[in-house]
Amino acid sequence: MNITVGIVSGPGIRFFLRGAYRLGEEGRRYTGALTVTRNATGCTLVSGTEKLPLPLPLEFVPLEPEVAEFELADVTIGIDFHWERKENQRFRGTLRLIEENGKITAVNLLPLEEYLLSVISSEMNATSSEELLKAHAVISRSWLVAQQQKSRELKGQRTAYRSLFRNEQEYIRWFDREDHLHYDVCADDHCQRYQGIQKATTRPVYNAVQATRGEVLIYKERICDARFSKCCGGVSESFENVWEPAPHPYLKPICDAPDPALPADLTVEANSLRWIQSRPEVFCHTQDVDVLSEVLNDYDRETPDFFRWEVCYGREELSALLRERLEVDFGEVTGLIPLERGASGRIIRLRIEGTKRSLVIGKELLIRKALSRSHLYSSAFVVEKITGNGILQGFRLRGAGWGHGVGLCQIGAAVMSSRGYSYREILAHYFPGSRIEKQYH
Repeated sequence: MNITVGIVSGPGIRFFLRGAYRLGEEGRRYTGALTVTRNATGCTLVSGTEKLPLPLPLEFVPLEPEVAEFELADVTIGIDFHWERKENQRFRGTLRLIEENGKITAVNLLPLEEYLLSVISSEMNATSSEELLKAHAVISRSWLVAQQQKSRELKGQRTAYRSLFRNEQEYIRWFDREDHLHYDVCADDHCQRYQGIQKATTRPVYNAVQATRGEVLIYKERICDARFSKCCGGVSESFENVWEPAPHPYLKPICDAPDPALPADLTVEANSLRWIQSRPEVFCHTQDVDVLSEVLNDYDRETPDFFRWEVCYGREELSALLRERLEVDFGEVTGLIPLERGASGRIIRLRIEGTKRSLVIGKELLIRKALSRSHLYSSAFVVEKITGNGILQGFRLRGAGWGHGVGLCQIGAAVMSSRGYSYREILAHYFPGSRIEKQYH
């Protein structure tokens, strides 16, 4: 099974072909450094001193796929996150260059199992424990195949898929794979991290993918839309509270502990306050350096306070931030009012009150984007007003967890693996009611 992954977009794409590649049906061979830039009728391919106008799309196919690779320059990783950066990345498979939104996008075509080698090494450390790597191989494979199925179903619908609802009173949006029309998935956190073959360097990663080859999670004969996040904060969230309003029974809230029974109802504000200010004994509550180094890459370890955290904003600072991030002038912000919480305590509808206007925003990622210059760790937070001499000075957000919290909790799963749980037990914990099925060999 082959897949397509969007890697990087820009007015031009610089790349280096390591090995011989054939360009489309023309059959001309290329190797070495090349650049492609847009022009009025397509693109200009620059190879050495030669400049060749060509129509898009272009497709560079390796003549020896087992050894040939291409390197893309200036690939952005961690888009909009606090650790966003650029790096060169190397890939195997076919390189396709397409026009998308007035830019050129580099797309990688490759077999699904080879894609997984990089994904589970990019999402985590390639030295993670065997059972954790196996668990992630199964959920990453399941998620991708489920997205391909959903794409086919959406193409057959008569009405357009909507993930944005906005009027004068509310701004509700969720961010999902449907944002990509010209390839299966992107290469960044919006879908699954896929950072090239330099990430797939360890024998344990290869063994985990091979040991689970073709295995996917199934719920009532349908492949599961398996989701995961860094740290649930103690309780996982329902799918419909983060993405489209379509409940998935295997993505229901659980307590991240040996007994998955939920604590007090966290949709109630008072219960959320007590929960977020506590430090419950759950799997993802750990400071074990060895466990964390397994699941967190170097740039992820730049975030040390993922289980419970705190952010403070001055009144003017927050007003300016919301004006920039939402393009709405609230005047001076006077209140942040949680209107609706999910089962993990994550806010899914938040009212922002200001001296000029008020607005209700959701779902969780829009809230996180609005309240940070990158992404707030999660939307599971409580709001405290900071006052001085009876005057509002700012706001303190006390929060729990890192990410949307749906499905597998990577930190929690790492702890489970360290305690001897098998990958099947880990998946049964985070995706209740599902089963593993081998779809191909």
